[in-house]
Amino acid sequence: MSDIKKKITLIGAPIEEGSGRRGCAMGPAALRIAGLDTTLAELGHTVTDEGDLKPLPARDLPNHKGANNLQIVAAYTRALDAAVLDVARSGGIPIILGGDHALAMGSVSGMARHAADLGRPLFVLWLDAHADFNSPATTPSGNMHGMPVAFFCGEAEFTPILDKDRPFVDPKNVFQVGIRSVDEREREEIAEHGVRVFDMRAIDETGMAHIMHEIIATVKAANGLLHVSLDVDFLDPEFAPGVGTTVPGGATFREAHLIMEMLCDAGLVASLDLVELNPFLDDRGKSARILVELTASLFGRRILDRPTRSA
Repeated sequence: MSDIKKKITLIGAPIEEGSGRRGCAMGPAALRIAGLDTTLAELGHTVTDEGDLKPLPARDLPNHKGANNLQIVAAYTRALDAAVLDVARSGGIPIILGGDHALAMGSVSGMARHAADLGRPLFVLWLDAHADFNSPATTPSGNMHGMPVAFFCGEAEFTPILDKDRPFVDPKNVFQVGIRSVDEREREEIAEHGVRVFDMRAIDETGMAHIMHEIIATVKAANGLLHVSLDVDFLDPEFAPGVGTTVPGGATFREAHLIMEMLCDAGLVASLDLVELNPFLDDRGKSARILVELTASLFGRRILDRPTRSA
């Protein structure tokens, strides 16, 4: 993948209403300021920035006591579903700049449509501290950034956010890596539906390279497309403090880069989410810069190409 130049489209999704905290709406701007577009262009890719989505609230949907801010989350879901599908159908790679993780309800749904059009299965690599497999019936908080995986797997169809006949992702095609904070009912749900979970203990015991070899081999064997959804809290907060849901004991800087380098070599990634960046909680842009560096690794920056920054 590193030697093949890509047509990349950046789509800003400044949604923060899916979480219980303000600040993620500034995430797309922080990623742009950190130089995401120029970094990818310097690697030889063609980069188009479509700006930020500005969807109107989905007023056709009634409020729901188990789904906070349903109308605006649904509006972003619908807008991203359409925007991501358009980019993928045109032969481009959509990168969604978040924004909280509720945005994956739309981005993954759009990619599921594209994969169905091609007759190929969609796989999702979920890099996150949390499983996000709640629904309004199981959530302890009502915050919809904890529901996207259940939603795009068809297990959170509580109201018509998207058409009920759309393609879903098979839960067995979801790989969750770095998980270390799961609600009790959520734990039962992911086990029942066969989501493939590699928690931090699995990483400690078997190593990140072994896990990634297994994931890559599975996707290749099925001739699948791969969507990567990267939450800042996948990383240990020591490395990336700019997130409202910090959980100690996360992935290291090198482990995260190894994932991206191996994915780059495999050439399977068709789309990418960068989510939950909260610049208000960050340390002088540290988390935004790390997300940009990880994206650069995914799109071909080699170790010998890395610039050295002054302290």
